[in-house]
Amino acid sequence: MRRAGLALGLAFLWAPVILLVAYAFSADRIPFQWGGFSLRWFRALAENERLLEAALLSLRIAAGAATLATLLGGLAGWALARFGPFRGRALFGVLVGSPLVLPEVVTGLSLLLLFVALQGAVGWPAGRGALTVLLAHTTIGMAYVAVVVQARLAEQGRLLEEAAADLGARPFTVFRTVTLPLIAPALLAGWLLAFTLSLDDLVVASFVSGPAGTTLPMYLFGQIRLGLTPEINALGAVILALAGSALALVGWVLRRAARRMG
Repeated sequence: MRRAGLALGLAFLWAPVILLVAYAFSADRIPFQWGGFSLRWFRALAENERLLEAALLSLRIAAGAATLATLLGGLAGWALARFGPFRGRALFGVLVGSPLVLPEVVTGLSLLLLFVALQGAVGWPAGRGALTVLLAHTTIGMAYVAVVVQARLAEQGRLLEEAAADLGARPFTVFRTVTLPLIAPALLAGWLLAFTLSLDDLVVASFVSGPAGTTLPMYLFGQIRLGLTPEINALGAVILALAGSALALVGWVLRRAARRMG
């Protein structure tokens, strides 16, 4: 019974993805109608400059936002887990974690008002585009990274760090040789999570972007009014292949690291 339920759940999750990939190879112009095997929509995808520009912009923004979110969120999670009680700790924790609970509409509108106020006060940012989207996605992603890193450090405790300090290691050496390797899996998980959230975001990006900051979700949402073509299926198949390759590479690296440590 459990296996049947698990199989049903997996089928429910993966059947739409499998159908999307299958229809990417259909020759029919209707996105969800089979018209024989063909690669025409992959060729059309390679020739669609606007779609490719939006996809590449989304990838660049997601990579940059995930990296900044990992740096800032990692430091925030480390501070919350290791600094102990300090003045303003509760407020700091609330501010760091607020993007987790605020609706995206509220977050997007708040960031839009912030960027407009900054532009009026100091002249920066000069308009809205890819930079404002990157900053907005960094703000959201760092909250998730901070939670993951804080949970990892709370689970590990302070025993190893205290042992290294008792043996004469300086605080920076303790962080570099003990703390950082401990939170490395959490940092990697946080980076992947922030990257995925940025790549998938539509609501917040719609508030803080301009004509020069049209991301892939925004482009696809705009195309719905004109009618989608199987190029979208081809793009989904390409993204799925890239994501699967990336996950396989990460799994291979983690297995090699585990073997070395073992």
